[in-house]
Amino acid sequence: MSEAPAAPPAASADPLRGDGIDLLLRPPEPRAGWRLLPARVVAMCAVELQKLRHDRTELYTRAVQPALWLLIFGQTFTRLRAIPSDGVPYIDYLAPGIIAQSAMFIAIFYGIQIIWERDAGILNKLLVTPTPRAALITGKAFAAGVKSLVQAVVVILIAAVLGVALTWNPLKLLGVAAAVVLGSVFFSCLSMTIAGIVLNRDRLMGFGQAITMPLFFGSNALYPLSVMPGWLQAVSKANPLSYQVDALRGLLLGTPHHLALDFAVLLVAAALGIAAASSLLGRLAR
Repeated sequence: MSEAPAAPPAASADPLRGDGIDLLLRPPEPRAGWRLLPARVVAMCAVELQKLRHDRTELYTRAVQPALWLLIFGQTFTRLRAIPSDGVPYIDYLAPGIIAQSAMFIAIFYGIQIIWERDAGILNKLLVTPTPRAALITGKAFAAGVKSLVQAVVVILIAAVLGVALTWNPLKLLGVAAAVVLGSVFFSCLSMTIAGIVLNRDRLMGFGQAITMPLFFGSNALYPLSVMPGWLQAVSKANPLSYQVDALRGLLLGTPHHLALDFAVLLVAAALGIAAASSLLGRLAR
């Protein structure tokens, strides 16, 4: 008697189950580590742009000070011809310095926002996510850069109205944007580092006001290094703002510059600022 034929394999009760359905039943693993960095930077920048879109008051009020510098200080010293300006009218020489100044003034108080987020409980919620602290700080720093970049555009337009001979070469303007953002990354990280040390908004305001003027007047924003005393030249050479101004002048006016050195210093300063602010972020959240 012949053997009974083997029973066919039982069909799956769930014919759809397989590699494809597994993706629906098992959610993908969340991104972690540095894979979150681009998303964090984009998210923080989008938040700043939304703030500016809904409330432009700060943008208008912050445009008053650079306009006054260019209108009063720039035009007066252009007539006096008391400060050497590399063969260009002094108001032209001053404009890149005022662009850097206005960007720095925005970024240097950016630590106040992170203290506010700490007080509101937002920072603790961010720190329990898989986002690395360095990615969080980088996102906030580049958000400050976007805000400063919008302010720089306003100052450039004011300077153009006043007759400052600026370049409109698209590649050079991209370089200007990079210099503004990198400088703002450093100064915002400096502010967040101070916030991680002082842990208080009032103290941070005091420190911010105490260092902004020395940073500004201790740079080449208003006058070249050649007219400074020796000790101030040493301070200016250690000041990242000087390298930002030098890059902006070279790109916008075509004056003698050291773009490779300028951008190298700004990149290193931004990286060190991110590292310092990241190391103190946990202390701020306690």
